Amino acid sequence: MKSLTKYIYAHALKNSLEHGSAVEGKILPKLFAHGLEKSQIKSIMPEIKKIIEEVNSLSEEEKKSMIEEYKEFLPERHVRPENYLPELKDIKNLVMRFEPSPSGPLHVGHSYVLTLNAEYVKRHGGKLILRIADTNPENIYPPTYKLIPEDANWLTQDTISEIIIQSDRIPIYYKYAEKLLDLNKLYICTCESESYKELLNKSKACPCRELPKEEQKSRWEKMFSTYKQGEAVVRLKTNLKDKNPAMRDFPLFRINETPHPRQKKKFRIWPLMNIAVTVDDIESKITHIIRAKDHADNAKRQAIIYSYLNLKSPETMFVGRINFLGMPLSTTETRKAIERKKYSGWDDIRLPTLLALKRRGFTPQALVKYALGVGITLTDKTVSKEEFFKSIEAFNRQIIDSTADRYSFIHKPIELKILNAPKISSVKVPVHPDKKEQKTIKVGKIFISENDFEKFKGEEIRLLHLYNVKLHAKSHNAEYTSKENKNIQKINWVSSFVPTQILLPTGEKIQGIAEESIKTLKYNEIVQFERFGFAKLDKRGKKHEFWFTHK
Repeated sequence: MKSLTKYIYAHALKNSLEHGSAVEGKILPKLFAHGLEKSQIKSIMPEIKKIIEEVNSLSEEEKKSMIEEYKEFLPERHVRPENYLPELKDIKNLVMRFEPSPSGPLHVGHSYVLTLNAEYVKRHGGKLILRIADTNPENIYPPTYKLIPEDANWLTQDTISEIIIQSDRIPIYYKYAEKLLDLNKLYICTCESESYKELLNKSKACPCRELPKEEQKSRWEKMFSTYKQGEAVVRLKTNLKDKNPAMRDFPLFRINETPHPRQKKKFRIWPLMNIAVTVDDIESKITHIIRAKDHADNAKRQAIIYSYLNLKSPETMFVGRINFLGMPLSTTETRKAIERKKYSGWDDIRLPTLLALKRRGFTPQALVKYALGVGITLTDKTVSKEEFFKSIEAFNRQIIDSTADRYSFIHKPIELKILNAPKISSVKVPVHPDKKEQKTIKVGKIFISENDFEKFKGEEIRLLHLYNVKLHAKSHNAEYTSKENKNIQKINWVSSFVPTQILLPTGEKIQGIAEESIKTLKYNEIVQFERFGFAKLDKRGKKHEFWFTHK
């Protein structure tokens, strides 16, 4: 059999760098392109396992150094440019918008379309409007008036040009209703809903449709004072013969007397989505729209309103839906869970909100890279929680690896007594492989992880940045062997320390100790605990608390 060792190393190193650790299932399929036969799988698996174990034990820096030796054994990939987006037509005076509902803060489901809008605007020097769609008084979570703009500005890196709150603009929607009434394009329907549906399904007009314009205006005035909730609705006159029943005489305004969290009882006639969106797009001079393809009918409805007003509709690009599996994206259900104390709040580490991702240490650029990777496509995409986080973790790692300083953290610490150890009071250690700065680490009692001891007992290992020792097989002792930096297993150690807790994405808390140098860290600073992963300082004190970012 042809030797595939170098190819195994190449793919194992690449896989490990991209995802934190290499796995057999990702390496084996790659080898068929290099000559592996199915009949040889059983015989090559021991070598794959051995190389993966070796590669996964290396530090990030060692992997990066080693992969340079094996780059020639990786196939060239022809991929589209990282920042690829299809060109827009007529980009002069580009204005785009993003319109979330204030039922909760933004989450990963929002980030895809918002990011695409922001990237186009950045590229062409346009304007991005954040529009809060709060015309349904019954589904509003008041804190999100503040949270949504904060989330959007964080994700887009302050690309938002203007914030519009629809409930502040109700009189503007009324003016457009009056325009359409004057054009004889609206009617106020008082029919019982079931009988109206029956007529509509038969492509027949209801008795209200052909009433004179003056009667329609009179009914419009009665909606402000006389009609009760559910007794009258404003409809747009469209083609009753349209093959799609949803396009026939759809509603634009309704009466809703539910007190509005922002407007209280100031208004009782509320615009529905299609009229509010159309009016705001016209008033804001929106030129291009990115919207989910399941809004295709709404785009057609809005185009009808544009045509009645003798205006040109914006250019629209449709995108498929990303179905995120295993992540609670319903803000209504999440809010109930928070009220039941299942989650500590909207930034609970287990939630896929932007608040939680930000607190963990994810950067907006990582989410941008993910959105650009999906791009403008009509194809629906189903993504598991594991797949999504694997992607954004890889992107985020590329971004923070060059800036996050290195520190030592020990889980389940035990004291390691080293026999015949040289007298060393301190060592100078680089804060980061790519930085010139060094820190001084005091050397006193040596603490290592109990897990490391159990894994390597009886073997010679290197205490990272210090010296080599041979661990005893039974007691927590070791023999000093040499200072030479051999090609042997390296493990972390801590001497002077700070009690430290790390919160994991599962909600589990890991207790341990970290080198006392972490006392100099600033709140929210991201670090890399060597051979453990990246983490963000969340709280300082007698015990420092970190949120785990990723490996």
